[in-house]
Amino acid sequence: MAVYTDISEDDLRQFLGPYEVGELTSYKGIAEGVENSNFLLHTTTGAYILTLYEKRVDAGDLPFFLGLMQHLADRGLTCPLPLARADGALLGTLSGRPAAMITFLEGMWLRKPEAAHCREVGRALAEMHVAGEGFALSRKNALSVSGWRPLWDKAKGRADEVQPGVAAEIAAELDHLEAEWPRDLPAGVIHADLFPDNVFFLGEHLSGLIDFYFACNDLLAYDVSICLNAWCFEKDGAFNMTKGMALLAGYQSVRALTAGEIAALPLLARGSALRFFLTRLYDWLTTPAGALVVKKDPLEYLRKLQFHRSVHSALEYGLTISEPDA
Repeated sequence: MAVYTDISEDDLRQFLGPYEVGELTSYKGIAEGVENSNFLLHTTTGAYILTLYEKRVDAGDLPFFLGLMQHLADRGLTCPLPLARADGALLGTLSGRPAAMITFLEGMWLRKPEAAHCREVGRALAEMHVAGEGFALSRKNALSVSGWRPLWDKAKGRADEVQPGVAAEIAAELDHLEAEWPRDLPAGVIHADLFPDNVFFLGEHLSGLIDFYFACNDLLAYDVSICLNAWCFEKDGAFNMTKGMALLAGYQSVRALTAGEIAALPLLARGSALRFFLTRLYDWLTTPAGALVVKKDPLEYLRKLQFHRSVHSALEYGLTISEPDA
């Protein structure tokens, strides 16, 4: 979440007219994240999230994102729901941007997740993968292996500004991953961005998943590798095997990984680390001064990528073979 586009109170009140949400009482921008402009609204009927979809989001993808949230919720996954206007539409226009009103989930994201939280995240990710089966729409993952080189081409000329030698290292890594990337693993709808700030907890209980604006169709185990990167490293860069074991056990309590997925997990983790290095690098180099968005350090993901190169087996992430719960 972030704020790239400002909105006036008068324009906001006019925008809210077709929604049955009561009268506006307050609103404020949410500065976390990198993709869209988001605001927390309070009205006489409750709290809501207003999202303005920025130019980086293809308007043609919005039916997929909004429809997916409805599909998942219908199958029991706790996630935000888009609100319909009086005419039935899920989208309006505000400050020249497509905009949607989304239900507000109670809870907060964790700054210091523990192993028990990682297990809950693994279980919720698997539940999402299962719930996503049968969703009628599809969306290609533009930030999977086929999309990395075009993104790298936009940033490689300045890559050594963040650390000398990065350009050569990433060029070699990209060559390797393009040659070795698996093509025949189980696939379906993935979240693709399930970081701690996209998971809400109430105490120890996971209360919901949010921010589905990178969701797409891709390898399910790739989504698992994204979570290993996002949840199982400490601030000093060390991988926490206890957290990795918990996350993978939580996932497998719902959906057992196949032998092929297990064998591919170290390579997939390298790929997901590269993906977030590349997007962070691009944003680090191009985000305009003054934007209300927190730029994230790309070198954090370079260090994770370097760790995954040393991993030879998913057992080194704490994987244990288990069967789904009855």
